Amino acid sequence: MIGITAYGGYIPRLRLSRQAVGEANAWYAPQLRGRPGTRSLANWDEDSVTMAVAAARDCLGAAPDRQALRALLLASNTLPFAERLNAGIAAGALRLDDGIEALDLGGTPRAGLSALCQGLARARAGLGDTLVLAADQRHTRPASAQELEVGDGAAALVVGSGAVLAQWLGSGVVSVDFVDHFRATGETVDYHWEERWVREEGIARLVPQAVAQALGEAGVDAAAVDHFIFPTPFARLDGQIAQRCGVRAAALADNLADTVGDTGTPHALLMLAHTLERAQPGQLILLAQFGSGAQALVFRVTDHVRHARPARGVSGWLARGVEERQYTKFLAFKGTLALERGMRGEQDRKTALSTAWRHRQALLGLVGGRCRVTGQVQFPPGRLSLAPGQWLQDTQEPYPLADRGARIASWSAEYLSWHPAPPHHYGQIDFDGGGRLLMDFTDLEVGDVEVGTAMELVFRIKDRDDRRGFTRYFWKATPLRGPASAT
Repeated sequence: MIGITAYGGYIPRLRLSRQAVGEANAWYAPQLRGRPGTRSLANWDEDSVTMAVAAARDCLGAAPDRQALRALLLASNTLPFAERLNAGIAAGALRLDDGIEALDLGGTPRAGLSALCQGLARARAGLGDTLVLAADQRHTRPASAQELEVGDGAAALVVGSGAVLAQWLGSGVVSVDFVDHFRATGETVDYHWEERWVREEGIARLVPQAVAQALGEAGVDAAAVDHFIFPTPFARLDGQIAQRCGVRAAALADNLADTVGDTGTPHALLMLAHTLERAQPGQLILLAQFGSGAQALVFRVTDHVRHARPARGVSGWLARGVEERQYTKFLAFKGTLALERGMRGEQDRKTALSTAWRHRQALLGLVGGRCRVTGQVQFPPGRLSLAPGQWLQDTQEPYPLADRGARIASWSAEYLSWHPAPPHHYGQIDFDGGGRLLMDFTDLEVGDVEVGTAMELVFRIKDRDDRRGFTRYFWKATPLRGPASAT
């Protein structure tokens, strides 16, 4: 049996109020006023790689063996590097085996489904389990309809032949150069074509073709589908497509439009992860996505779905969201609005790539060292361990810290240094089992922390070298909210 063995997702904590966007732009685009709900907003230190890592950690939890993964496929149309293996960064942060095959995919919103199909094909060929990641953090023009419609997020699946919780039954694809929108190399904002043309000549004609192929290969009647997943920013279009495909209206899955928006490449997989949280054994899931044609897959839920649960899940990420009404903060986080940095923000942030390579396990994986003689934990790891009254050499063993619980030993919040989201919160963190580290804090407001506050670790952007276009990553601490993330 081939199919999905684990699932997870990630939605940033901030949710931008659409009403706030409409009010800020009412002088120019009054038609934007009155739109209800929110859209997800990535923090300044998040991008498609960090969100993909967050979704992967939600998916992997404690159950699957990370070292058993033989491939990592990262699908995104907003990857930070055009020529650097973004999937390789994610693999390092997740502490996956160096022998894993890692690959970036993009070019179409359905790249996430294409990555899923590739992972399933690898499993069918006996090539082992594949971690499929999808993430997007899209840029839009101020006062555009897309500014309200899109959102930031990520999804993750493990596909293989183990304890399958959703069996793969069939798939279909239509690959044609139907251009509903495009973004040229070097540009940051998509150019969109006329909505009616896209709906009637593109989506309404191409998606049913892919769906029919998938249902035919699966040997499933459309009326038997229990969950129909089709992400679209166009209101009620998912229901129209379902009707055209012969799927019952009751099978429509929540497209998260009111709270998250359309996250682009990961959205079908994010909706799938949300659906699997409540799916029952025996139910049929049909998911499809449009983009340079269309793609569709059919799954049957198995009994294993009762026991396979993500660390937090899409429902958990939805529950932890907080509304953001500062429109200029949104623009600044997206890089659309350049705020004054002052002299303290003028440092040259060049990264020594040779040093980063030598310390890659510590920097990407947050791996410290634990002395096998004294049990003391040290970060960064080194050849020398300081024990009471003696120096010990070469006694440290790798000791991962990213998934361990932690508490604040001391902290500060200051406005003196330049920071993208002042005040700059940081402090000393004590890890469960030993180890203390000075870390930046993220995803919090003044008053959210004090000495003793329980924290969890998240993989984020440390800083950006704007002169050379290089992004540097490390781990940060954030207040533990809701269920603890499993390791």
